Amino acid sequence: MMVFLEIVLAVVTFVALRFTTAPYGRYQREGWGVTVPARAAWLVMESVSSVLFAVVFWSGPRRADAVALVLFAMWQSHYLYRAFVYPFLLRGGRRMPLAVMLLAIAFNVLNAWVNAYWIATLGRYPVGWLADPRFLVGAALFAGGLMLHLWADRKLRRLRASASNGYQIPYGGAYRWVSCPNYLGEIVEWTGWALATWSLAGFAFALYTVANLAPRAVDHHAWYRQHFPEYPAQRRALIPYVI
Repeated sequence: MMVFLEIVLAVVTFVALRFTTAPYGRYQREGWGVTVPARAAWLVMESVSSVLFAVVFWSGPRRADAVALVLFAMWQSHYLYRAFVYPFLLRGGRRMPLAVMLLAIAFNVLNAWVNAYWIATLGRYPVGWLADPRFLVGAALFAGGLMLHLWADRKLRRLRASASNGYQIPYGGAYRWVSCPNYLGEIVEWTGWALATWSLAGFAFALYTVANLAPRAVDHHAWYRQHFPEYPAQRRALIPYVI
């Protein structure tokens, strides 16, 4: 039931974000009510995914299974960074609407519970699953996506630190082909998670990731083109040579 709710939320989110851009980061604007420091917002809303996943996982009967522990480590490798490293790398002074933070918390509660409950309670993973092609391909995608995401984030931070207005055109690496390799990395990560877990819970999260990040990547691409006339014409928003 909760998994299907997440799938419905993915559809609703995708449609909503095609009509309005989420008002945080470079798109921060008036009219969204009370705001909070962006650093605190990211820490609170992303820590939910790490902490709640751990609580649900360690309460499950399969918490000591080898495969479950590997999947637990994969999940935490992403969210420990997003919750406890990334917020402290943000430039000071940015703010986020409280409404956006609360919506993110609500989704993260649902998503962390669904995925942790599957891994530690409902899932059936013999040790041999670690050699299954679905797990191997999924784990490789997850690791590759995470590395791309971390690299792209680092590249953007360095650019913003050296720019008077906070933004420059990124060049090199995956930025040769797409405007948002950080978002592409996350999508690849959670697609890998869906394969590695071979679960409807994992599929729902991967679907939501696309629904949430693909529209924002398109918005970023349009923003770059609007603000930088010299922006590379061959570069796409999210998928090289396609979108």
